[in-house]
Amino acid sequence: MFCLLVVGSIYTSVDESSIPYSLLFFTCAFALFFLLSTEKKLLFLYIGISIVIELHHTIVVEAYSSFTILLFLFLTIIASFMLSKNALLTYLVINFLFSITVTYGNELKIIEVVMTTIFIYFLILLVNRMAIERNEQKKIYDKLTGEYRQLKRLNLRTEEATRIEERTKIARDIHDSVGHRLTALIMKLEVLAIQNPDTNYRALKQMANESLEETREAVKALQAEENEGIATVVHLIRKLEAESHVLVQFTMKQGVLSVNLSNEKSIMLYRVIQEALTNAMRHAQAREVHVILGKSANEDISFEVSNQQFKAKNYELGFGLENMKERINQVNGTLHVYQTENQFVVSGTIPQTPGVS
Repeated sequence: MFCLLVVGSIYTSVDESSIPYSLLFFTCAFALFFLLSTEKKLLFLYIGISIVIELHHTIVVEAYSSFTILLFLFLTIIASFMLSKNALLTYLVINFLFSITVTYGNELKIIEVVMTTIFIYFLILLVNRMAIERNEQKKIYDKLTGEYRQLKRLNLRTEEATRIEERTKIARDIHDSVGHRLTALIMKLEVLAIQNPDTNYRALKQMANESLEETREAVKALQAEENEGIATVVHLIRKLEAESHVLVQFTMKQGVLSVNLSNEKSIMLYRVIQEALTNAMRHAQAREVHVILGKSANEDISFEVSNQQFKAKNYELGFGLENMKERINQVNGTLHVYQTENQFVVSGTIPQTPGVS
């Protein structure tokens, strides 16, 4: 469309001797027009194109040209889809003034152009408002979609950790209850077999031994996905980092990887860090979080999760961190949440030795 209007402007308003000058002006206009695709400094590019068209009309055409008016209107229409409201208003005023200069000296044309331009500009402003609202809705939709996917991934990770925790609990219960009872039964059968060698106690003992072995295999199967200490926690956090688009800066102090945490405490450590990362994303909109894992002299695991915040706010523990604090306290661990002027910090310790439940 821009090309057609340019061709019409040249061949209806310019004599043959001035065509080279017209081509020079419109070459500059085309160069600026194609730079619009970069979407940088759009207002200046649009104004530059309008100035080139105005100079062409003033220097080369010198008379009223409807194609020049149409060029200004066309540029204003496409600008309504790309410029912000304030930038578009500025451009409307500039093109309106240029349109008036095109009709200078022709009073009838001035009235016609002014009325037509005002009407079309009114429609353009409506289109611009609709385009801005549509873009805002799209941004909100994209943001909500991204947050939904992120929460869905976090939920899957939480479900995975919960499933592993439940499997471990079931395995422990089977081992403590069924395993111990079978062991006691085997011992009693052995005593009875010694006291009554002619009975079938030996066969019953063999069956009990086989049942005990099958129980142990079942426990091993249930514990197949058991986390193996700090290394697995780090692996899970790295997965969480990739899915939530948050940069996690890990600092691992000497000896921390050698600590052999139980499955329950590994999951506890993972969930504390997970909750701290979620808190950083939700409340501070942080995109970089620092995680420090260390080992104390008595082999306890220490952790610190910190993120930058622009302004300190009144903060109360949410359900997630409050729940984690209670669980850590049950194993004689500690959890502290505090903030400085520009940092939000979650720190604490988890003992390697069993705590008091």
